[in-house]
Amino acid sequence: MKRTTLRQVMLGTALLVGSAVGAAPLAAQAAPASPIAAGTVRTDTLWAQSLGVKKSLTVYLPPSYGRGTQRYPLLVLLHGKSGNERDWINAGTLHRIMDSLVAAGGKEAIIAMPDGDDGWYTTWATLPDAGCAADTVRREPAATFCVPWPHYDDYVAHDIVSHMDRTYRTGGTRDSRGIAGLSMGGYGAITLALAYPDVFAAASSHSGVLSPRLRIGALPTAPDRYGRTTAELATGARHLWSNLRAVFGTDTLAWRGRDPATLAERLAARVRRGEAAWPALRFDIGVDDTWLPHNRDFDASLTRLGVVHDYREYPGAHTWGYWREHVRESVAFLLSVLRLG
Repeated sequence: MKRTTLRQVMLGTALLVGSAVGAAPLAAQAAPASPIAAGTVRTDTLWAQSLGVKKSLTVYLPPSYGRGTQRYPLLVLLHGKSGNERDWINAGTLHRIMDSLVAAGGKEAIIAMPDGDDGWYTTWATLPDAGCAADTVRREPAATFCVPWPHYDDYVAHDIVSHMDRTYRTGGTRDSRGIAGLSMGGYGAITLALAYPDVFAAASSHSGVLSPRLRIGALPTAPDRYGRTTAELATGARHLWSNLRAVFGTDTLAWRGRDPATLAERLAARVRRGEAAWPALRFDIGVDDTWLPHNRDFDASLTRLGVVHDYREYPGAHTWGYWREHVRESVAFLLSVLRLG
């Protein structure tokens, strides 16, 4: 395999979409701006066979959806830990961002924002008895929150995608689907694209926990950079340990099997055999973010595999201010890759 890596690191720079040159006439300055066409935000309820419960799903439909019969790319956006399916709307103002991008000539898309609990978008190593007591944010009753079959990866890749393809005018193909997320959702977006390359053609992560086994202070080139014992995993996971212990288990092999770098290695073998194709990968993180070393380690792992990817570092921390600022770039990246028909 030809070893080619696109690594773009941007520190302290801003991406400028456009700039005004010269001064506009006074009459033009005084003219009222044309209203931006707005998309629609709605809530669906679906039976999630992979989880064994009903789930809420927030859906964004682009401004032109109600006028015609055209089909659209499907984006799946995942929330972070302690979040819910409304986060990208309520805190991220994603609907307004999408409307402004479309008004500026950008591509339209249908966006699905599922409720992922604190499930890390993977199949759990243990049954979530403790998690059935209450929801993390909305205090849902156990009847609607308890998940008897915690297969959160199949839930997104199969249940959510199937619901969207049945219900809306999506492209309905792998080449028309992309996935993105923040923090826990960033981990989910990358791992789902690597584990289900026949479902998603592109993935993007903001501030993702992309090397969960990394030991604190370990360099990306160190041979012993990953935790070898449960105690080392717990130290590296920091405040996430109690949650990750339930999801990933306490076996180092179970953690390795859920590691993005391991999934990339497995997919590389499939690609070499002609069984799969690489999804386009992009991930970014703020230089003041706790998980910066984890993103650098995953970047190094993909580079060693010879996987073309787009990795960026920006000023910022693990905040909604950072995610609102950079989701535009994530959406633009996904839509530049996706194709209909």
